Amino acid sequence: MSKTNPGRFFEDYRLGQVIPHAVPRTISGGERALYHALYPARGALHSSDEFARACGLPQSPVDDLIAFHVVFGKSVPDISLNAIANLGYAQGRWLAPVWPGDTLIARSEVIGLKENSNGRSGVVWVRTTGQNQHGGTVLDYVRWVMVRKHDAAAPAPEPVIPDLAPAVDPADLAIPRGLDFTGYDFTLAGEPHRWGDYAVGEVIDHVDGVTVEEAEHMLATRLWQNTAKVHFDATTREDGRRLIYGGHVISLARALSFNGLANAQMIVALNGGAHANPCFAGDTVRAWSEVLDRAETPAPGVGALRLRLVATKGAPGARLGADGKHLPEVLLDLDYWALIPV
Repeated sequence: MSKTNPGRFFEDYRLGQVIPHAVPRTISGGERALYHALYPARGALHSSDEFARACGLPQSPVDDLIAFHVVFGKSVPDISLNAIANLGYAQGRWLAPVWPGDTLIARSEVIGLKENSNGRSGVVWVRTTGQNQHGGTVLDYVRWVMVRKHDAAAPAPEPVIPDLAPAVDPADLAIPRGLDFTGYDFTLAGEPHRWGDYAVGEVIDHVDGVTVEEAEHMLATRLWQNTAKVHFDATTREDGRRLIYGGHVISLARALSFNGLANAQMIVALNGGAHANPCFAGDTVRAWSEVLDRAETPAPGVGALRLRLVATKGAPGARLGADGKHLPEVLLDLDYWALIPV
């Protein structure tokens, strides 16, 4: 009997199946330092304990996307080791900050299955949950993945496509306990723009660009313990190129959005998202955002912005073609809620 793990194929999933993911991860300041080295991340709340304390928190939490990457990475060996592509996200919520010293574990539940018409692959929908050492949920989200079949003759399951809300209701946003932006220091944060300065429909060109390096991507993907073959093994793709991990593009775009959204300090929900086109080493990633909605929160001095973050190799503001599909230069289309001082 083989002792190695070939990963799950499409026919190995069952609706309602709950999969606990291996290898707990204790988060330290090392993850923060490496994250800030890999991406041009400069959010004040995630950079300074003193700034975070002035905002009512006991210390600086780790960047929200560190929690996402770690939980996502836990799920890869069980969900997307044999993936062709990670297709999208929905109904994600950051429910509690992650502090240095926290230990994260993850599990996923299969909530949807649909075989593709070619009979050689299918789409798997899962809800992945990350918990800390106290059993508290810090993050959960839905994602769907296209996964190869091992046996093309394996019978197709009855298709079940989950009914996913288009956005997280503002009333369901989890505001970190104690968060208070009434004494917020805009000078230290880097920009003067507050909640009321942003208008629905406004488009912000984040100006800067980052060229993706193979070495940095490989370091990042190892850091998050993401073992998906398409990110490491160039022989798994016909073109012989390693696919850049979509989360790497998310973090690059989020960091680039500092220029124009420096005060959008915390991500609290992921309404939806798609990796529209593949990204490869040598691509230069730029970003722009559109303000989709605004909402008040019960926390003092804290408002919420719903933002569309687009990572592109092209011009800002361009997203869809005349056919309604993403333009070929668009890499990422992400819809999220962030907390910002009013």
